Amino acid sequence: MRLRDRRSFAKPEVMIIPMIDIMFFLLVFFMLSTLYMVDLKTVAVNMPKAQNAEMQTNVNYLVTMKKDGSLWLEDQQIDEKTLIAQAKAENKKNPKFAVVLRADQDIDYGKVIVFLDQLKGAGLTRFGLAAESGRS
Repeated sequence: MRLRDRRSFAKPEVMIIPMIDIMFFLLVFFMLSTLYMVDLKTVAVNMPKAQNAEMQTNVNYLVTMKKDGSLWLEDQQIDEKTLIAQAKAENKKNPKFAVVLRADQDIDYGKVIVFLDQLKGAGLTRFGLAAESGRS
C-alpha cells in the first residue's frame, strides 16, 4: 500500500544565500571587534584633540612626552640619549622605521620641536605626532 507518489517528494535543497549573509555578518563582527582589542602599552597623557585624527596600529616606536618633559617608550621611562640611540639603530635595520610622538597638550612646544630635531639629526625621517580623535 503506497500512500504517496514518489514524485511528490521534494528534493532537499541547501539555502546558500542566508549562509553567505551570516558569514559576511560574522566577518564584519570579528573585524570590528579586533579593532578594539589592540593593546597599546602607553602612559596616560592629555593629548590634543584633532577632528581628522586617524588610528594607526602599526607603529614601531610609540614615544610619550609628559608635561614635565619626561620621555616614555611605550610604558617604560627612558632617557633621551638612550631613546635616540635605539631609534637610530632600528632605523638602520628597517628603512620603514617610524616614531610616533604622543605629547601632552600642555607641554612647551619648544620641547617637542627640540626632540623632533634630535630625531632628525640622528637620521630618522619618518616620525609623526599623535592626537585624540575629536569626533563626537
